[in-house]
Amino acid sequence: MNVIRRKFMALLGTLMMTNGTSRASEPNTAAAGQNTASKAAKSSVKPRHVLCFLGDEHGLERLSKAASAAIDSFATGFSIDDTYSQDEADENMSKSFEVCWDRVEPNAWLQSDEEAVANHKSVLYVLGPRMTPDNAVTVSAGALLLVDELIKAGAVAVKGESAGVAHGLIRWRELILQGSVALKNDDAFALSRTCRLAFAKRPLASDTYLESLGYHLVGQPEVFVPKSHGTELESVAVMDAVADDILRHGLEPTLKDRGAPLSFASDYDEDEFKFNPYGAVKLPS
Repeated sequence: MNVIRRKFMALLGTLMMTNGTSRASEPNTAAAGQNTASKAAKSSVKPRHVLCFLGDEHGLERLSKAASAAIDSFATGFSIDDTYSQDEADENMSKSFEVCWDRVEPNAWLQSDEEAVANHKSVLYVLGPRMTPDNAVTVSAGALLLVDELIKAGAVAVKGESAGVAHGLIRWRELILQGSVALKNDDAFALSRTCRLAFAKRPLASDTYLESLGYHLVGQPEVFVPKSHGTELESVAVMDAVADDILRHGLEPTLKDRGAPLSFASDYDEDEFKFNPYGAVKLPS
């Protein structure tokens, strides 16, 4: 992990040098899609991560110390939310996690994860810095490493509030490993994809579409797939493929190739964490 931290700190250092505090120069393979999305955006909203960690009895101090150490070490711009963090159970967590569990990845959570949520005794919230399309992957990689540190410190469950997605601890560790390998190999495509899988929720259903939620956390628009396309899993595969194409080729070529418009209509208000300022790619029927 020391090698991974050094890689991440080097990437973060590039972020800091580019524009003082908040802008990163991402590797080229990721920047093509993100910069195009930035130009297309019609909102000045800058997304941010909101992370929820559940702990054992009297676990708030231990989790807070681990979060503070991570913030001092590598998670620049993250902060502990003292308003809603508490050293006692939150009776709403079982219901909240129930609707947030990832239902795409096989065995994304286990019975032991549900029991850990039901029996938690403390809650810590951590807020991420505001992100631009250019630094979103770097910040999200920091969020993933932060999740790693807090699991090691005793977090029994973790949820990304900005898209409403939760994984079990085994799945979180898989994503952390994938992100670490991508960082070690300087693989910007794999890093962006891993962060997207970690922090985005899919699919969500509207009257007409199956939709992604949370692609703004890696600087990308959402992808909406018509329900007529096929099953939920088939639609998720299309969402992932379109997002990958944006990374590889850029937004405008992907829109042209898919015959899809970019829409800025949203079910979320601009002051909501789930609002995507980069819009949504609406695939045709």
